[in-house]
Amino acid sequence: MKVTMTVNGASRSGEVEGRTLLVNFLRDTLHLTGTHVGCDTSQCGACVVHVNGQAVKSCTMLAAEADGAEIKTVEGMANGDGSLSTIQQAFQDHHGLQCGFCTPGMVMSTAALLKENPKPTEAEVRHYLEGNICRCTGYHNIVKAVMAASGQDVSTIAAE
Repeated sequence: MKVTMTVNGASRSGEVEGRTLLVNFLRDTLHLTGTHVGCDTSQCGACVVHVNGQAVKSCTMLAAEADGAEIKTVEGMANGDGSLSTIQQAFQDHHGLQCGFCTPGMVMSTAALLKENPKPTEAEVRHYLEGNICRCTGYHNIVKAVMAASGQDVSTIAAE
């Protein structure tokens, strides 16, 4: 079947089987490889994208379900001039990544959180990101990056 969706502001179409997951359509058909396949069981959050403005684990959604939807991937997060977005810059500035595998999902989840709650507390950030697994950082610097992206002071964030 043919699906058409707006991905990062551009209309994109492709042929899919009924069982094709959105994450596979994005990666394999549209070659947007920033969205990662981590666990295939919706546990890790590496595949988070925005579908019609909502954070979705793209390994849990069929591409056919996204037909006609507006999709935003990590590739669409940069500013119009190609510079890093506030969230991406905060992750860089506060070392909110190590291997980088979870980072696209963390960035997309952070964007969703800050849309819902522009000034979250540290506890709210930690709770919101529970659906995203990072095997490298211990989350401390990720939390700092999220708080910094929200314009808050990060000097009081204690390491766990």
